[in-house]
Amino acid sequence: MARFGTFAALDIGSTKICCFVGEAEENARIRVTGIGHHASAGVRAGAIVDMEAAEAAILSAVHGAEQMAGATIQDVVVSLNAGQPTSMTSQGELAIGGGAIRDGDVRKLLTEGRLRADGGDRLLIHAVPAGFAIDGANGIKDPRGMHGQILSAKMHLVTAENSAVQNLATCVSRCHLTIADFVVGPYAAGLAALVEDEKDLGVTVIDMGGGTTSFAVFYDGAMIHSDCIPIGGNNVTMDIARGLSTPVSHAERLKTLHGNAMPSTADEREMVDAPQIGEEDDGHPNRVAKSFLISIIAPRVEETIEIVRDRLHRSGVAGLAGQRVVLTGGGAQLPGLREVASRILGKNVRLGRPMGMPGLAEATNGPAFATCAGLLTFAVDDQGEARATQPKRVEDESEGVFSRLGGWLRENF
Repeated sequence: MARFGTFAALDIGSTKICCFVGEAEENARIRVTGIGHHASAGVRAGAIVDMEAAEAAILSAVHGAEQMAGATIQDVVVSLNAGQPTSMTSQGELAIGGGAIRDGDVRKLLTEGRLRADGGDRLLIHAVPAGFAIDGANGIKDPRGMHGQILSAKMHLVTAENSAVQNLATCVSRCHLTIADFVVGPYAAGLAALVEDEKDLGVTVIDMGGGTTSFAVFYDGAMIHSDCIPIGGNNVTMDIARGLSTPVSHAERLKTLHGNAMPSTADEREMVDAPQIGEEDDGHPNRVAKSFLISIIAPRVEETIEIVRDRLHRSGVAGLAGQRVVLTGGGAQLPGLREVASRILGKNVRLGRPMGMPGLAEATNGPAFATCAGLLTFAVDDQGEARATQPKRVEDESEGVFSRLGGWLRENF
């Protein structure tokens, strides 16, 4: 159920760290009151690799959002792409004996489904009831009060490696913040960028960040699968830097100003400057045809989309993914990417941006900020997700993540 008050979202990426502060209004809309973002540091492929550098970058982003909102942040919903998030489906049954289904029956069935993902070196991040069935009759949203012999439930579970989650939690805790929840990146992006018909009919959200490319499949109103690969826009930048022997900062600039995922006939006639590594500022830059730059970018982009396509086919949910793809993330802004993705995936592709969220400036209303906007959406209305009843601090992070479903059940049944 939707909640009211002040909420905060923290998107910790490999390229930028972004913080949104928002107010939930009575009409269930979220008005953004504070925005802060800072160049990322100490983060690689979504994972913390330098605690002090990441802490400083997070503090800068949070401080900017607090100043703009005129509020102090304590609890945040945090994005997660580290720890190799993995999806699985849990199916359980419970004998009812022909009587009416009670709250306790539903609670017991869902708890058993959650426990199938517990243990080992992985933490449960999401545990979403994906539908109930009574005596084989599917499509039941809420079985309480109905009669039957066998109650069954399907749950979508997402787990991640314990160490990566703990490192991220420790870093956030050192910034004097409490983690209210983790949300995998493509799920958050979908909450911000999708319309209801897309989520019902089937759609794939591909979130292309700097260090990772993650995707999630939505069907029948809920996320049914998610996956993540450690390839992103930074890989394209490094390819340019190596191919042109230019500093990484200049490679990023070349990608931003002249990059394209598709070659054109005019590229041969256009020249770009690529300063050489170690040359003085007034040295003679290397001039290369734009077509050579595109020949470096295009193969990496195509490889990334092909990996997503292959992962999607192996997941077993490709048939439910529909004919719609929505691209989000900073990497999605590369010209020509939409056409390349449509050709490789064989689907209709559009760019996704935050929808229905007043208060976002034009500069922060693009695909690069969809995940942070979705985190804020999740903080206000968790869409039936299992959540903790109390915010989690790092010292009880493991217990808190595992107990989210139990807390959600206690609140709702």
